[in-house]
Amino acid sequence: MNKQDLFMFTPATPFQGDCSNFHMQGPVLAPLEFTGWRDETLAWKDGAYIGTSISISPTLKVNGPDTLRFLSDTCVNSFSNFPIGTAKHGIMCRDDGIIMSDGVILRTAEDEVVTYWMAPYQAYVLEKGRYRAAAEDLTMTSFVFQVAGPRSLEILEKASGDDLHDIAFIHHRPTTIAGKAVRILRLGMAGTLAYEAHGPFDDAHAVYQAIWAAGEDYGIRKLGLLSYMMNHTEDGFPQAYYHFPYPWYEDPGFAEWLDQRPGAGFLSENPVLVGSMGFDAALRYRNPVELGWADMIKFDHEFVGGAALEKLVANQKRQMVTLEWNAEDLGDIYISQFRDEEPYSQMDRPNDMYYQPGPHVYHADQVLRDGKLVGISSGRAISQFYHRMISLCSIDKESAGLGTEVAVLWGDPGTRQKEVRATVARFPYLNENRNQAVDVSKIAHAAEGGSS
Repeated sequence: MNKQDLFMFTPATPFQGDCSNFHMQGPVLAPLEFTGWRDETLAWKDGAYIGTSISISPTLKVNGPDTLRFLSDTCVNSFSNFPIGTAKHGIMCRDDGIIMSDGVILRTAEDEVVTYWMAPYQAYVLEKGRYRAAAEDLTMTSFVFQVAGPRSLEILEKASGDDLHDIAFIHHRPTTIAGKAVRILRLGMAGTLAYEAHGPFDDAHAVYQAIWAAGEDYGIRKLGLLSYMMNHTEDGFPQAYYHFPYPWYEDPGFAEWLDQRPGAGFLSENPVLVGSMGFDAALRYRNPVELGWADMIKFDHEFVGGAALEKLVANQKRQMVTLEWNAEDLGDIYISQFRDEEPYSQMDRPNDMYYQPGPHVYHADQVLRDGKLVGISSGRAISQFYHRMISLCSIDKESAGLGTEVAVLWGDPGTRQKEVRATVARFPYLNENRNQAVDVSKIAHAAEGGSS
């Protein structure tokens, strides 16, 4: 037995002794930090990173003549134009429009798709439906490497020896790295230019090492799980498990289905709810409109939640913004632990993702304006690049104007609380060199441009 087997280290990442801080992520130990979150979070601005955190994604292959009909019936997205070699951000809701699952859908063949993070709920819905389609669970059998940042294309071209300039945003195609078949998808949570490399676990280490070697001259860094979650707030990608919960256990049928499949989902029946939003989980559920995803909802087909979402789109009450937190108030919270008084709840973590054993923890705070509840803040994170504390906020439209002054109520109910002044800022906060707008024709081909 080698050290990797002993520690159940994630099969996606070679154990190289350069990380001593881990988190139990599903059934494996995942690297939490390599060079430190401050350094790692700069990687998608000035170079590139390789991240492996989402290799534990619930992964489902769905194939059969009713595959697209199944997706159309259950997702808010339209699939009338979904060519092979493209991808979508799929969103599944319940009847009232609350999100039950979301993730990435890749169309890989005429009657076949592969989905990430949409199972187990997607698998449950398919199983109870009457579709000429079958699902194959690929969870923990394949790697997903994220290579993101302004040098990511050059790195992947050098690693593959292939010209990848033709891969447009949310498109994918096969190539090879280290002699292994992989699929390259132009997508990522960094906000900046980003790609993913997909392949079977048996090939993970060879592909990883080849990408790492190709990237060393381009300033590549390794991204730990801690930094990976932080880019979702800075780059404007609300993330389940971090910014909002799914109401899985409010569906009795799905709850029973999960109970019969231990380990099928990442959520516990009784999550820990922290922050001033209190202990009513329903206050933390979200619909796609208030998350800024209204443009993905298409009413050219009937789907679960369609009637409710049509009303929400027509009468939108909340929208997604970024909040900048007041530095003086943050300092007062920190200093309170050194005074002879009840201290405020501390911000020891650089973000509000809780990496600890036990049930999943969700942090969400009330957002007030003139003492009135106007929104819900979550995903608090320190932006090393912008030198700000920021969070994402679903806020009433009347309070969503840039520069609007609000307050984030910091502290659990029943503890000493503080109104932290905050200002409505741009969304997404990272607003330059967005992946979908990057003209890759201006990036030198790896064989031409070297590593300068």
